[in-house]
Amino acid sequence: MAVKSTASTLWKGSLGDGSGTTSFGTGIATLSVDWKARSEGSSTTTTPEELLAAAHASCYAMALSNELGQAGHAPEELQVSAEVSFQAGEGITGIVLKVEATVPGIDEDEFLRIATGAKDGCPVSKALAGTTIELGSATLG
Repeated sequence: MAVKSTASTLWKGSLGDGSGTTSFGTGIATLSVDWKARSEGSSTTTTPEELLAAAHASCYAMALSNELGQAGHAPEELQVSAEVSFQAGEGITGIVLKVEATVPGIDEDEFLRIATGAKDGCPVSKALAGTTIELGSATLG
């Protein structure tokens, strides 16, 4: 059975003057959104790209944990970040994933091979196949 996740946005006004709130179907959060934050950046208002970055970082962490475990190298810890770039008038121009990992008994080459494979196999990466996705850094700690 497929698991379905939902979110909704209530928007009021025009693109430039309007604003909205995005709510998760679980009810755990409601976040403000507006065009100014999306096109110019903001430290107080979220953007679709920030939400996408959160989804990609969490998905990649799960995919990498799985791939490492299947290779016999269960991770102790993975710290993953995703940076989604947006250019007004052009759209999403790229995503950079970064991971710092504590994985006993693995060498750098094998870790990088597995980290790259997990990037390509991550369900969010697959859903975003039309976007350039890079593994900016993969380091063992």
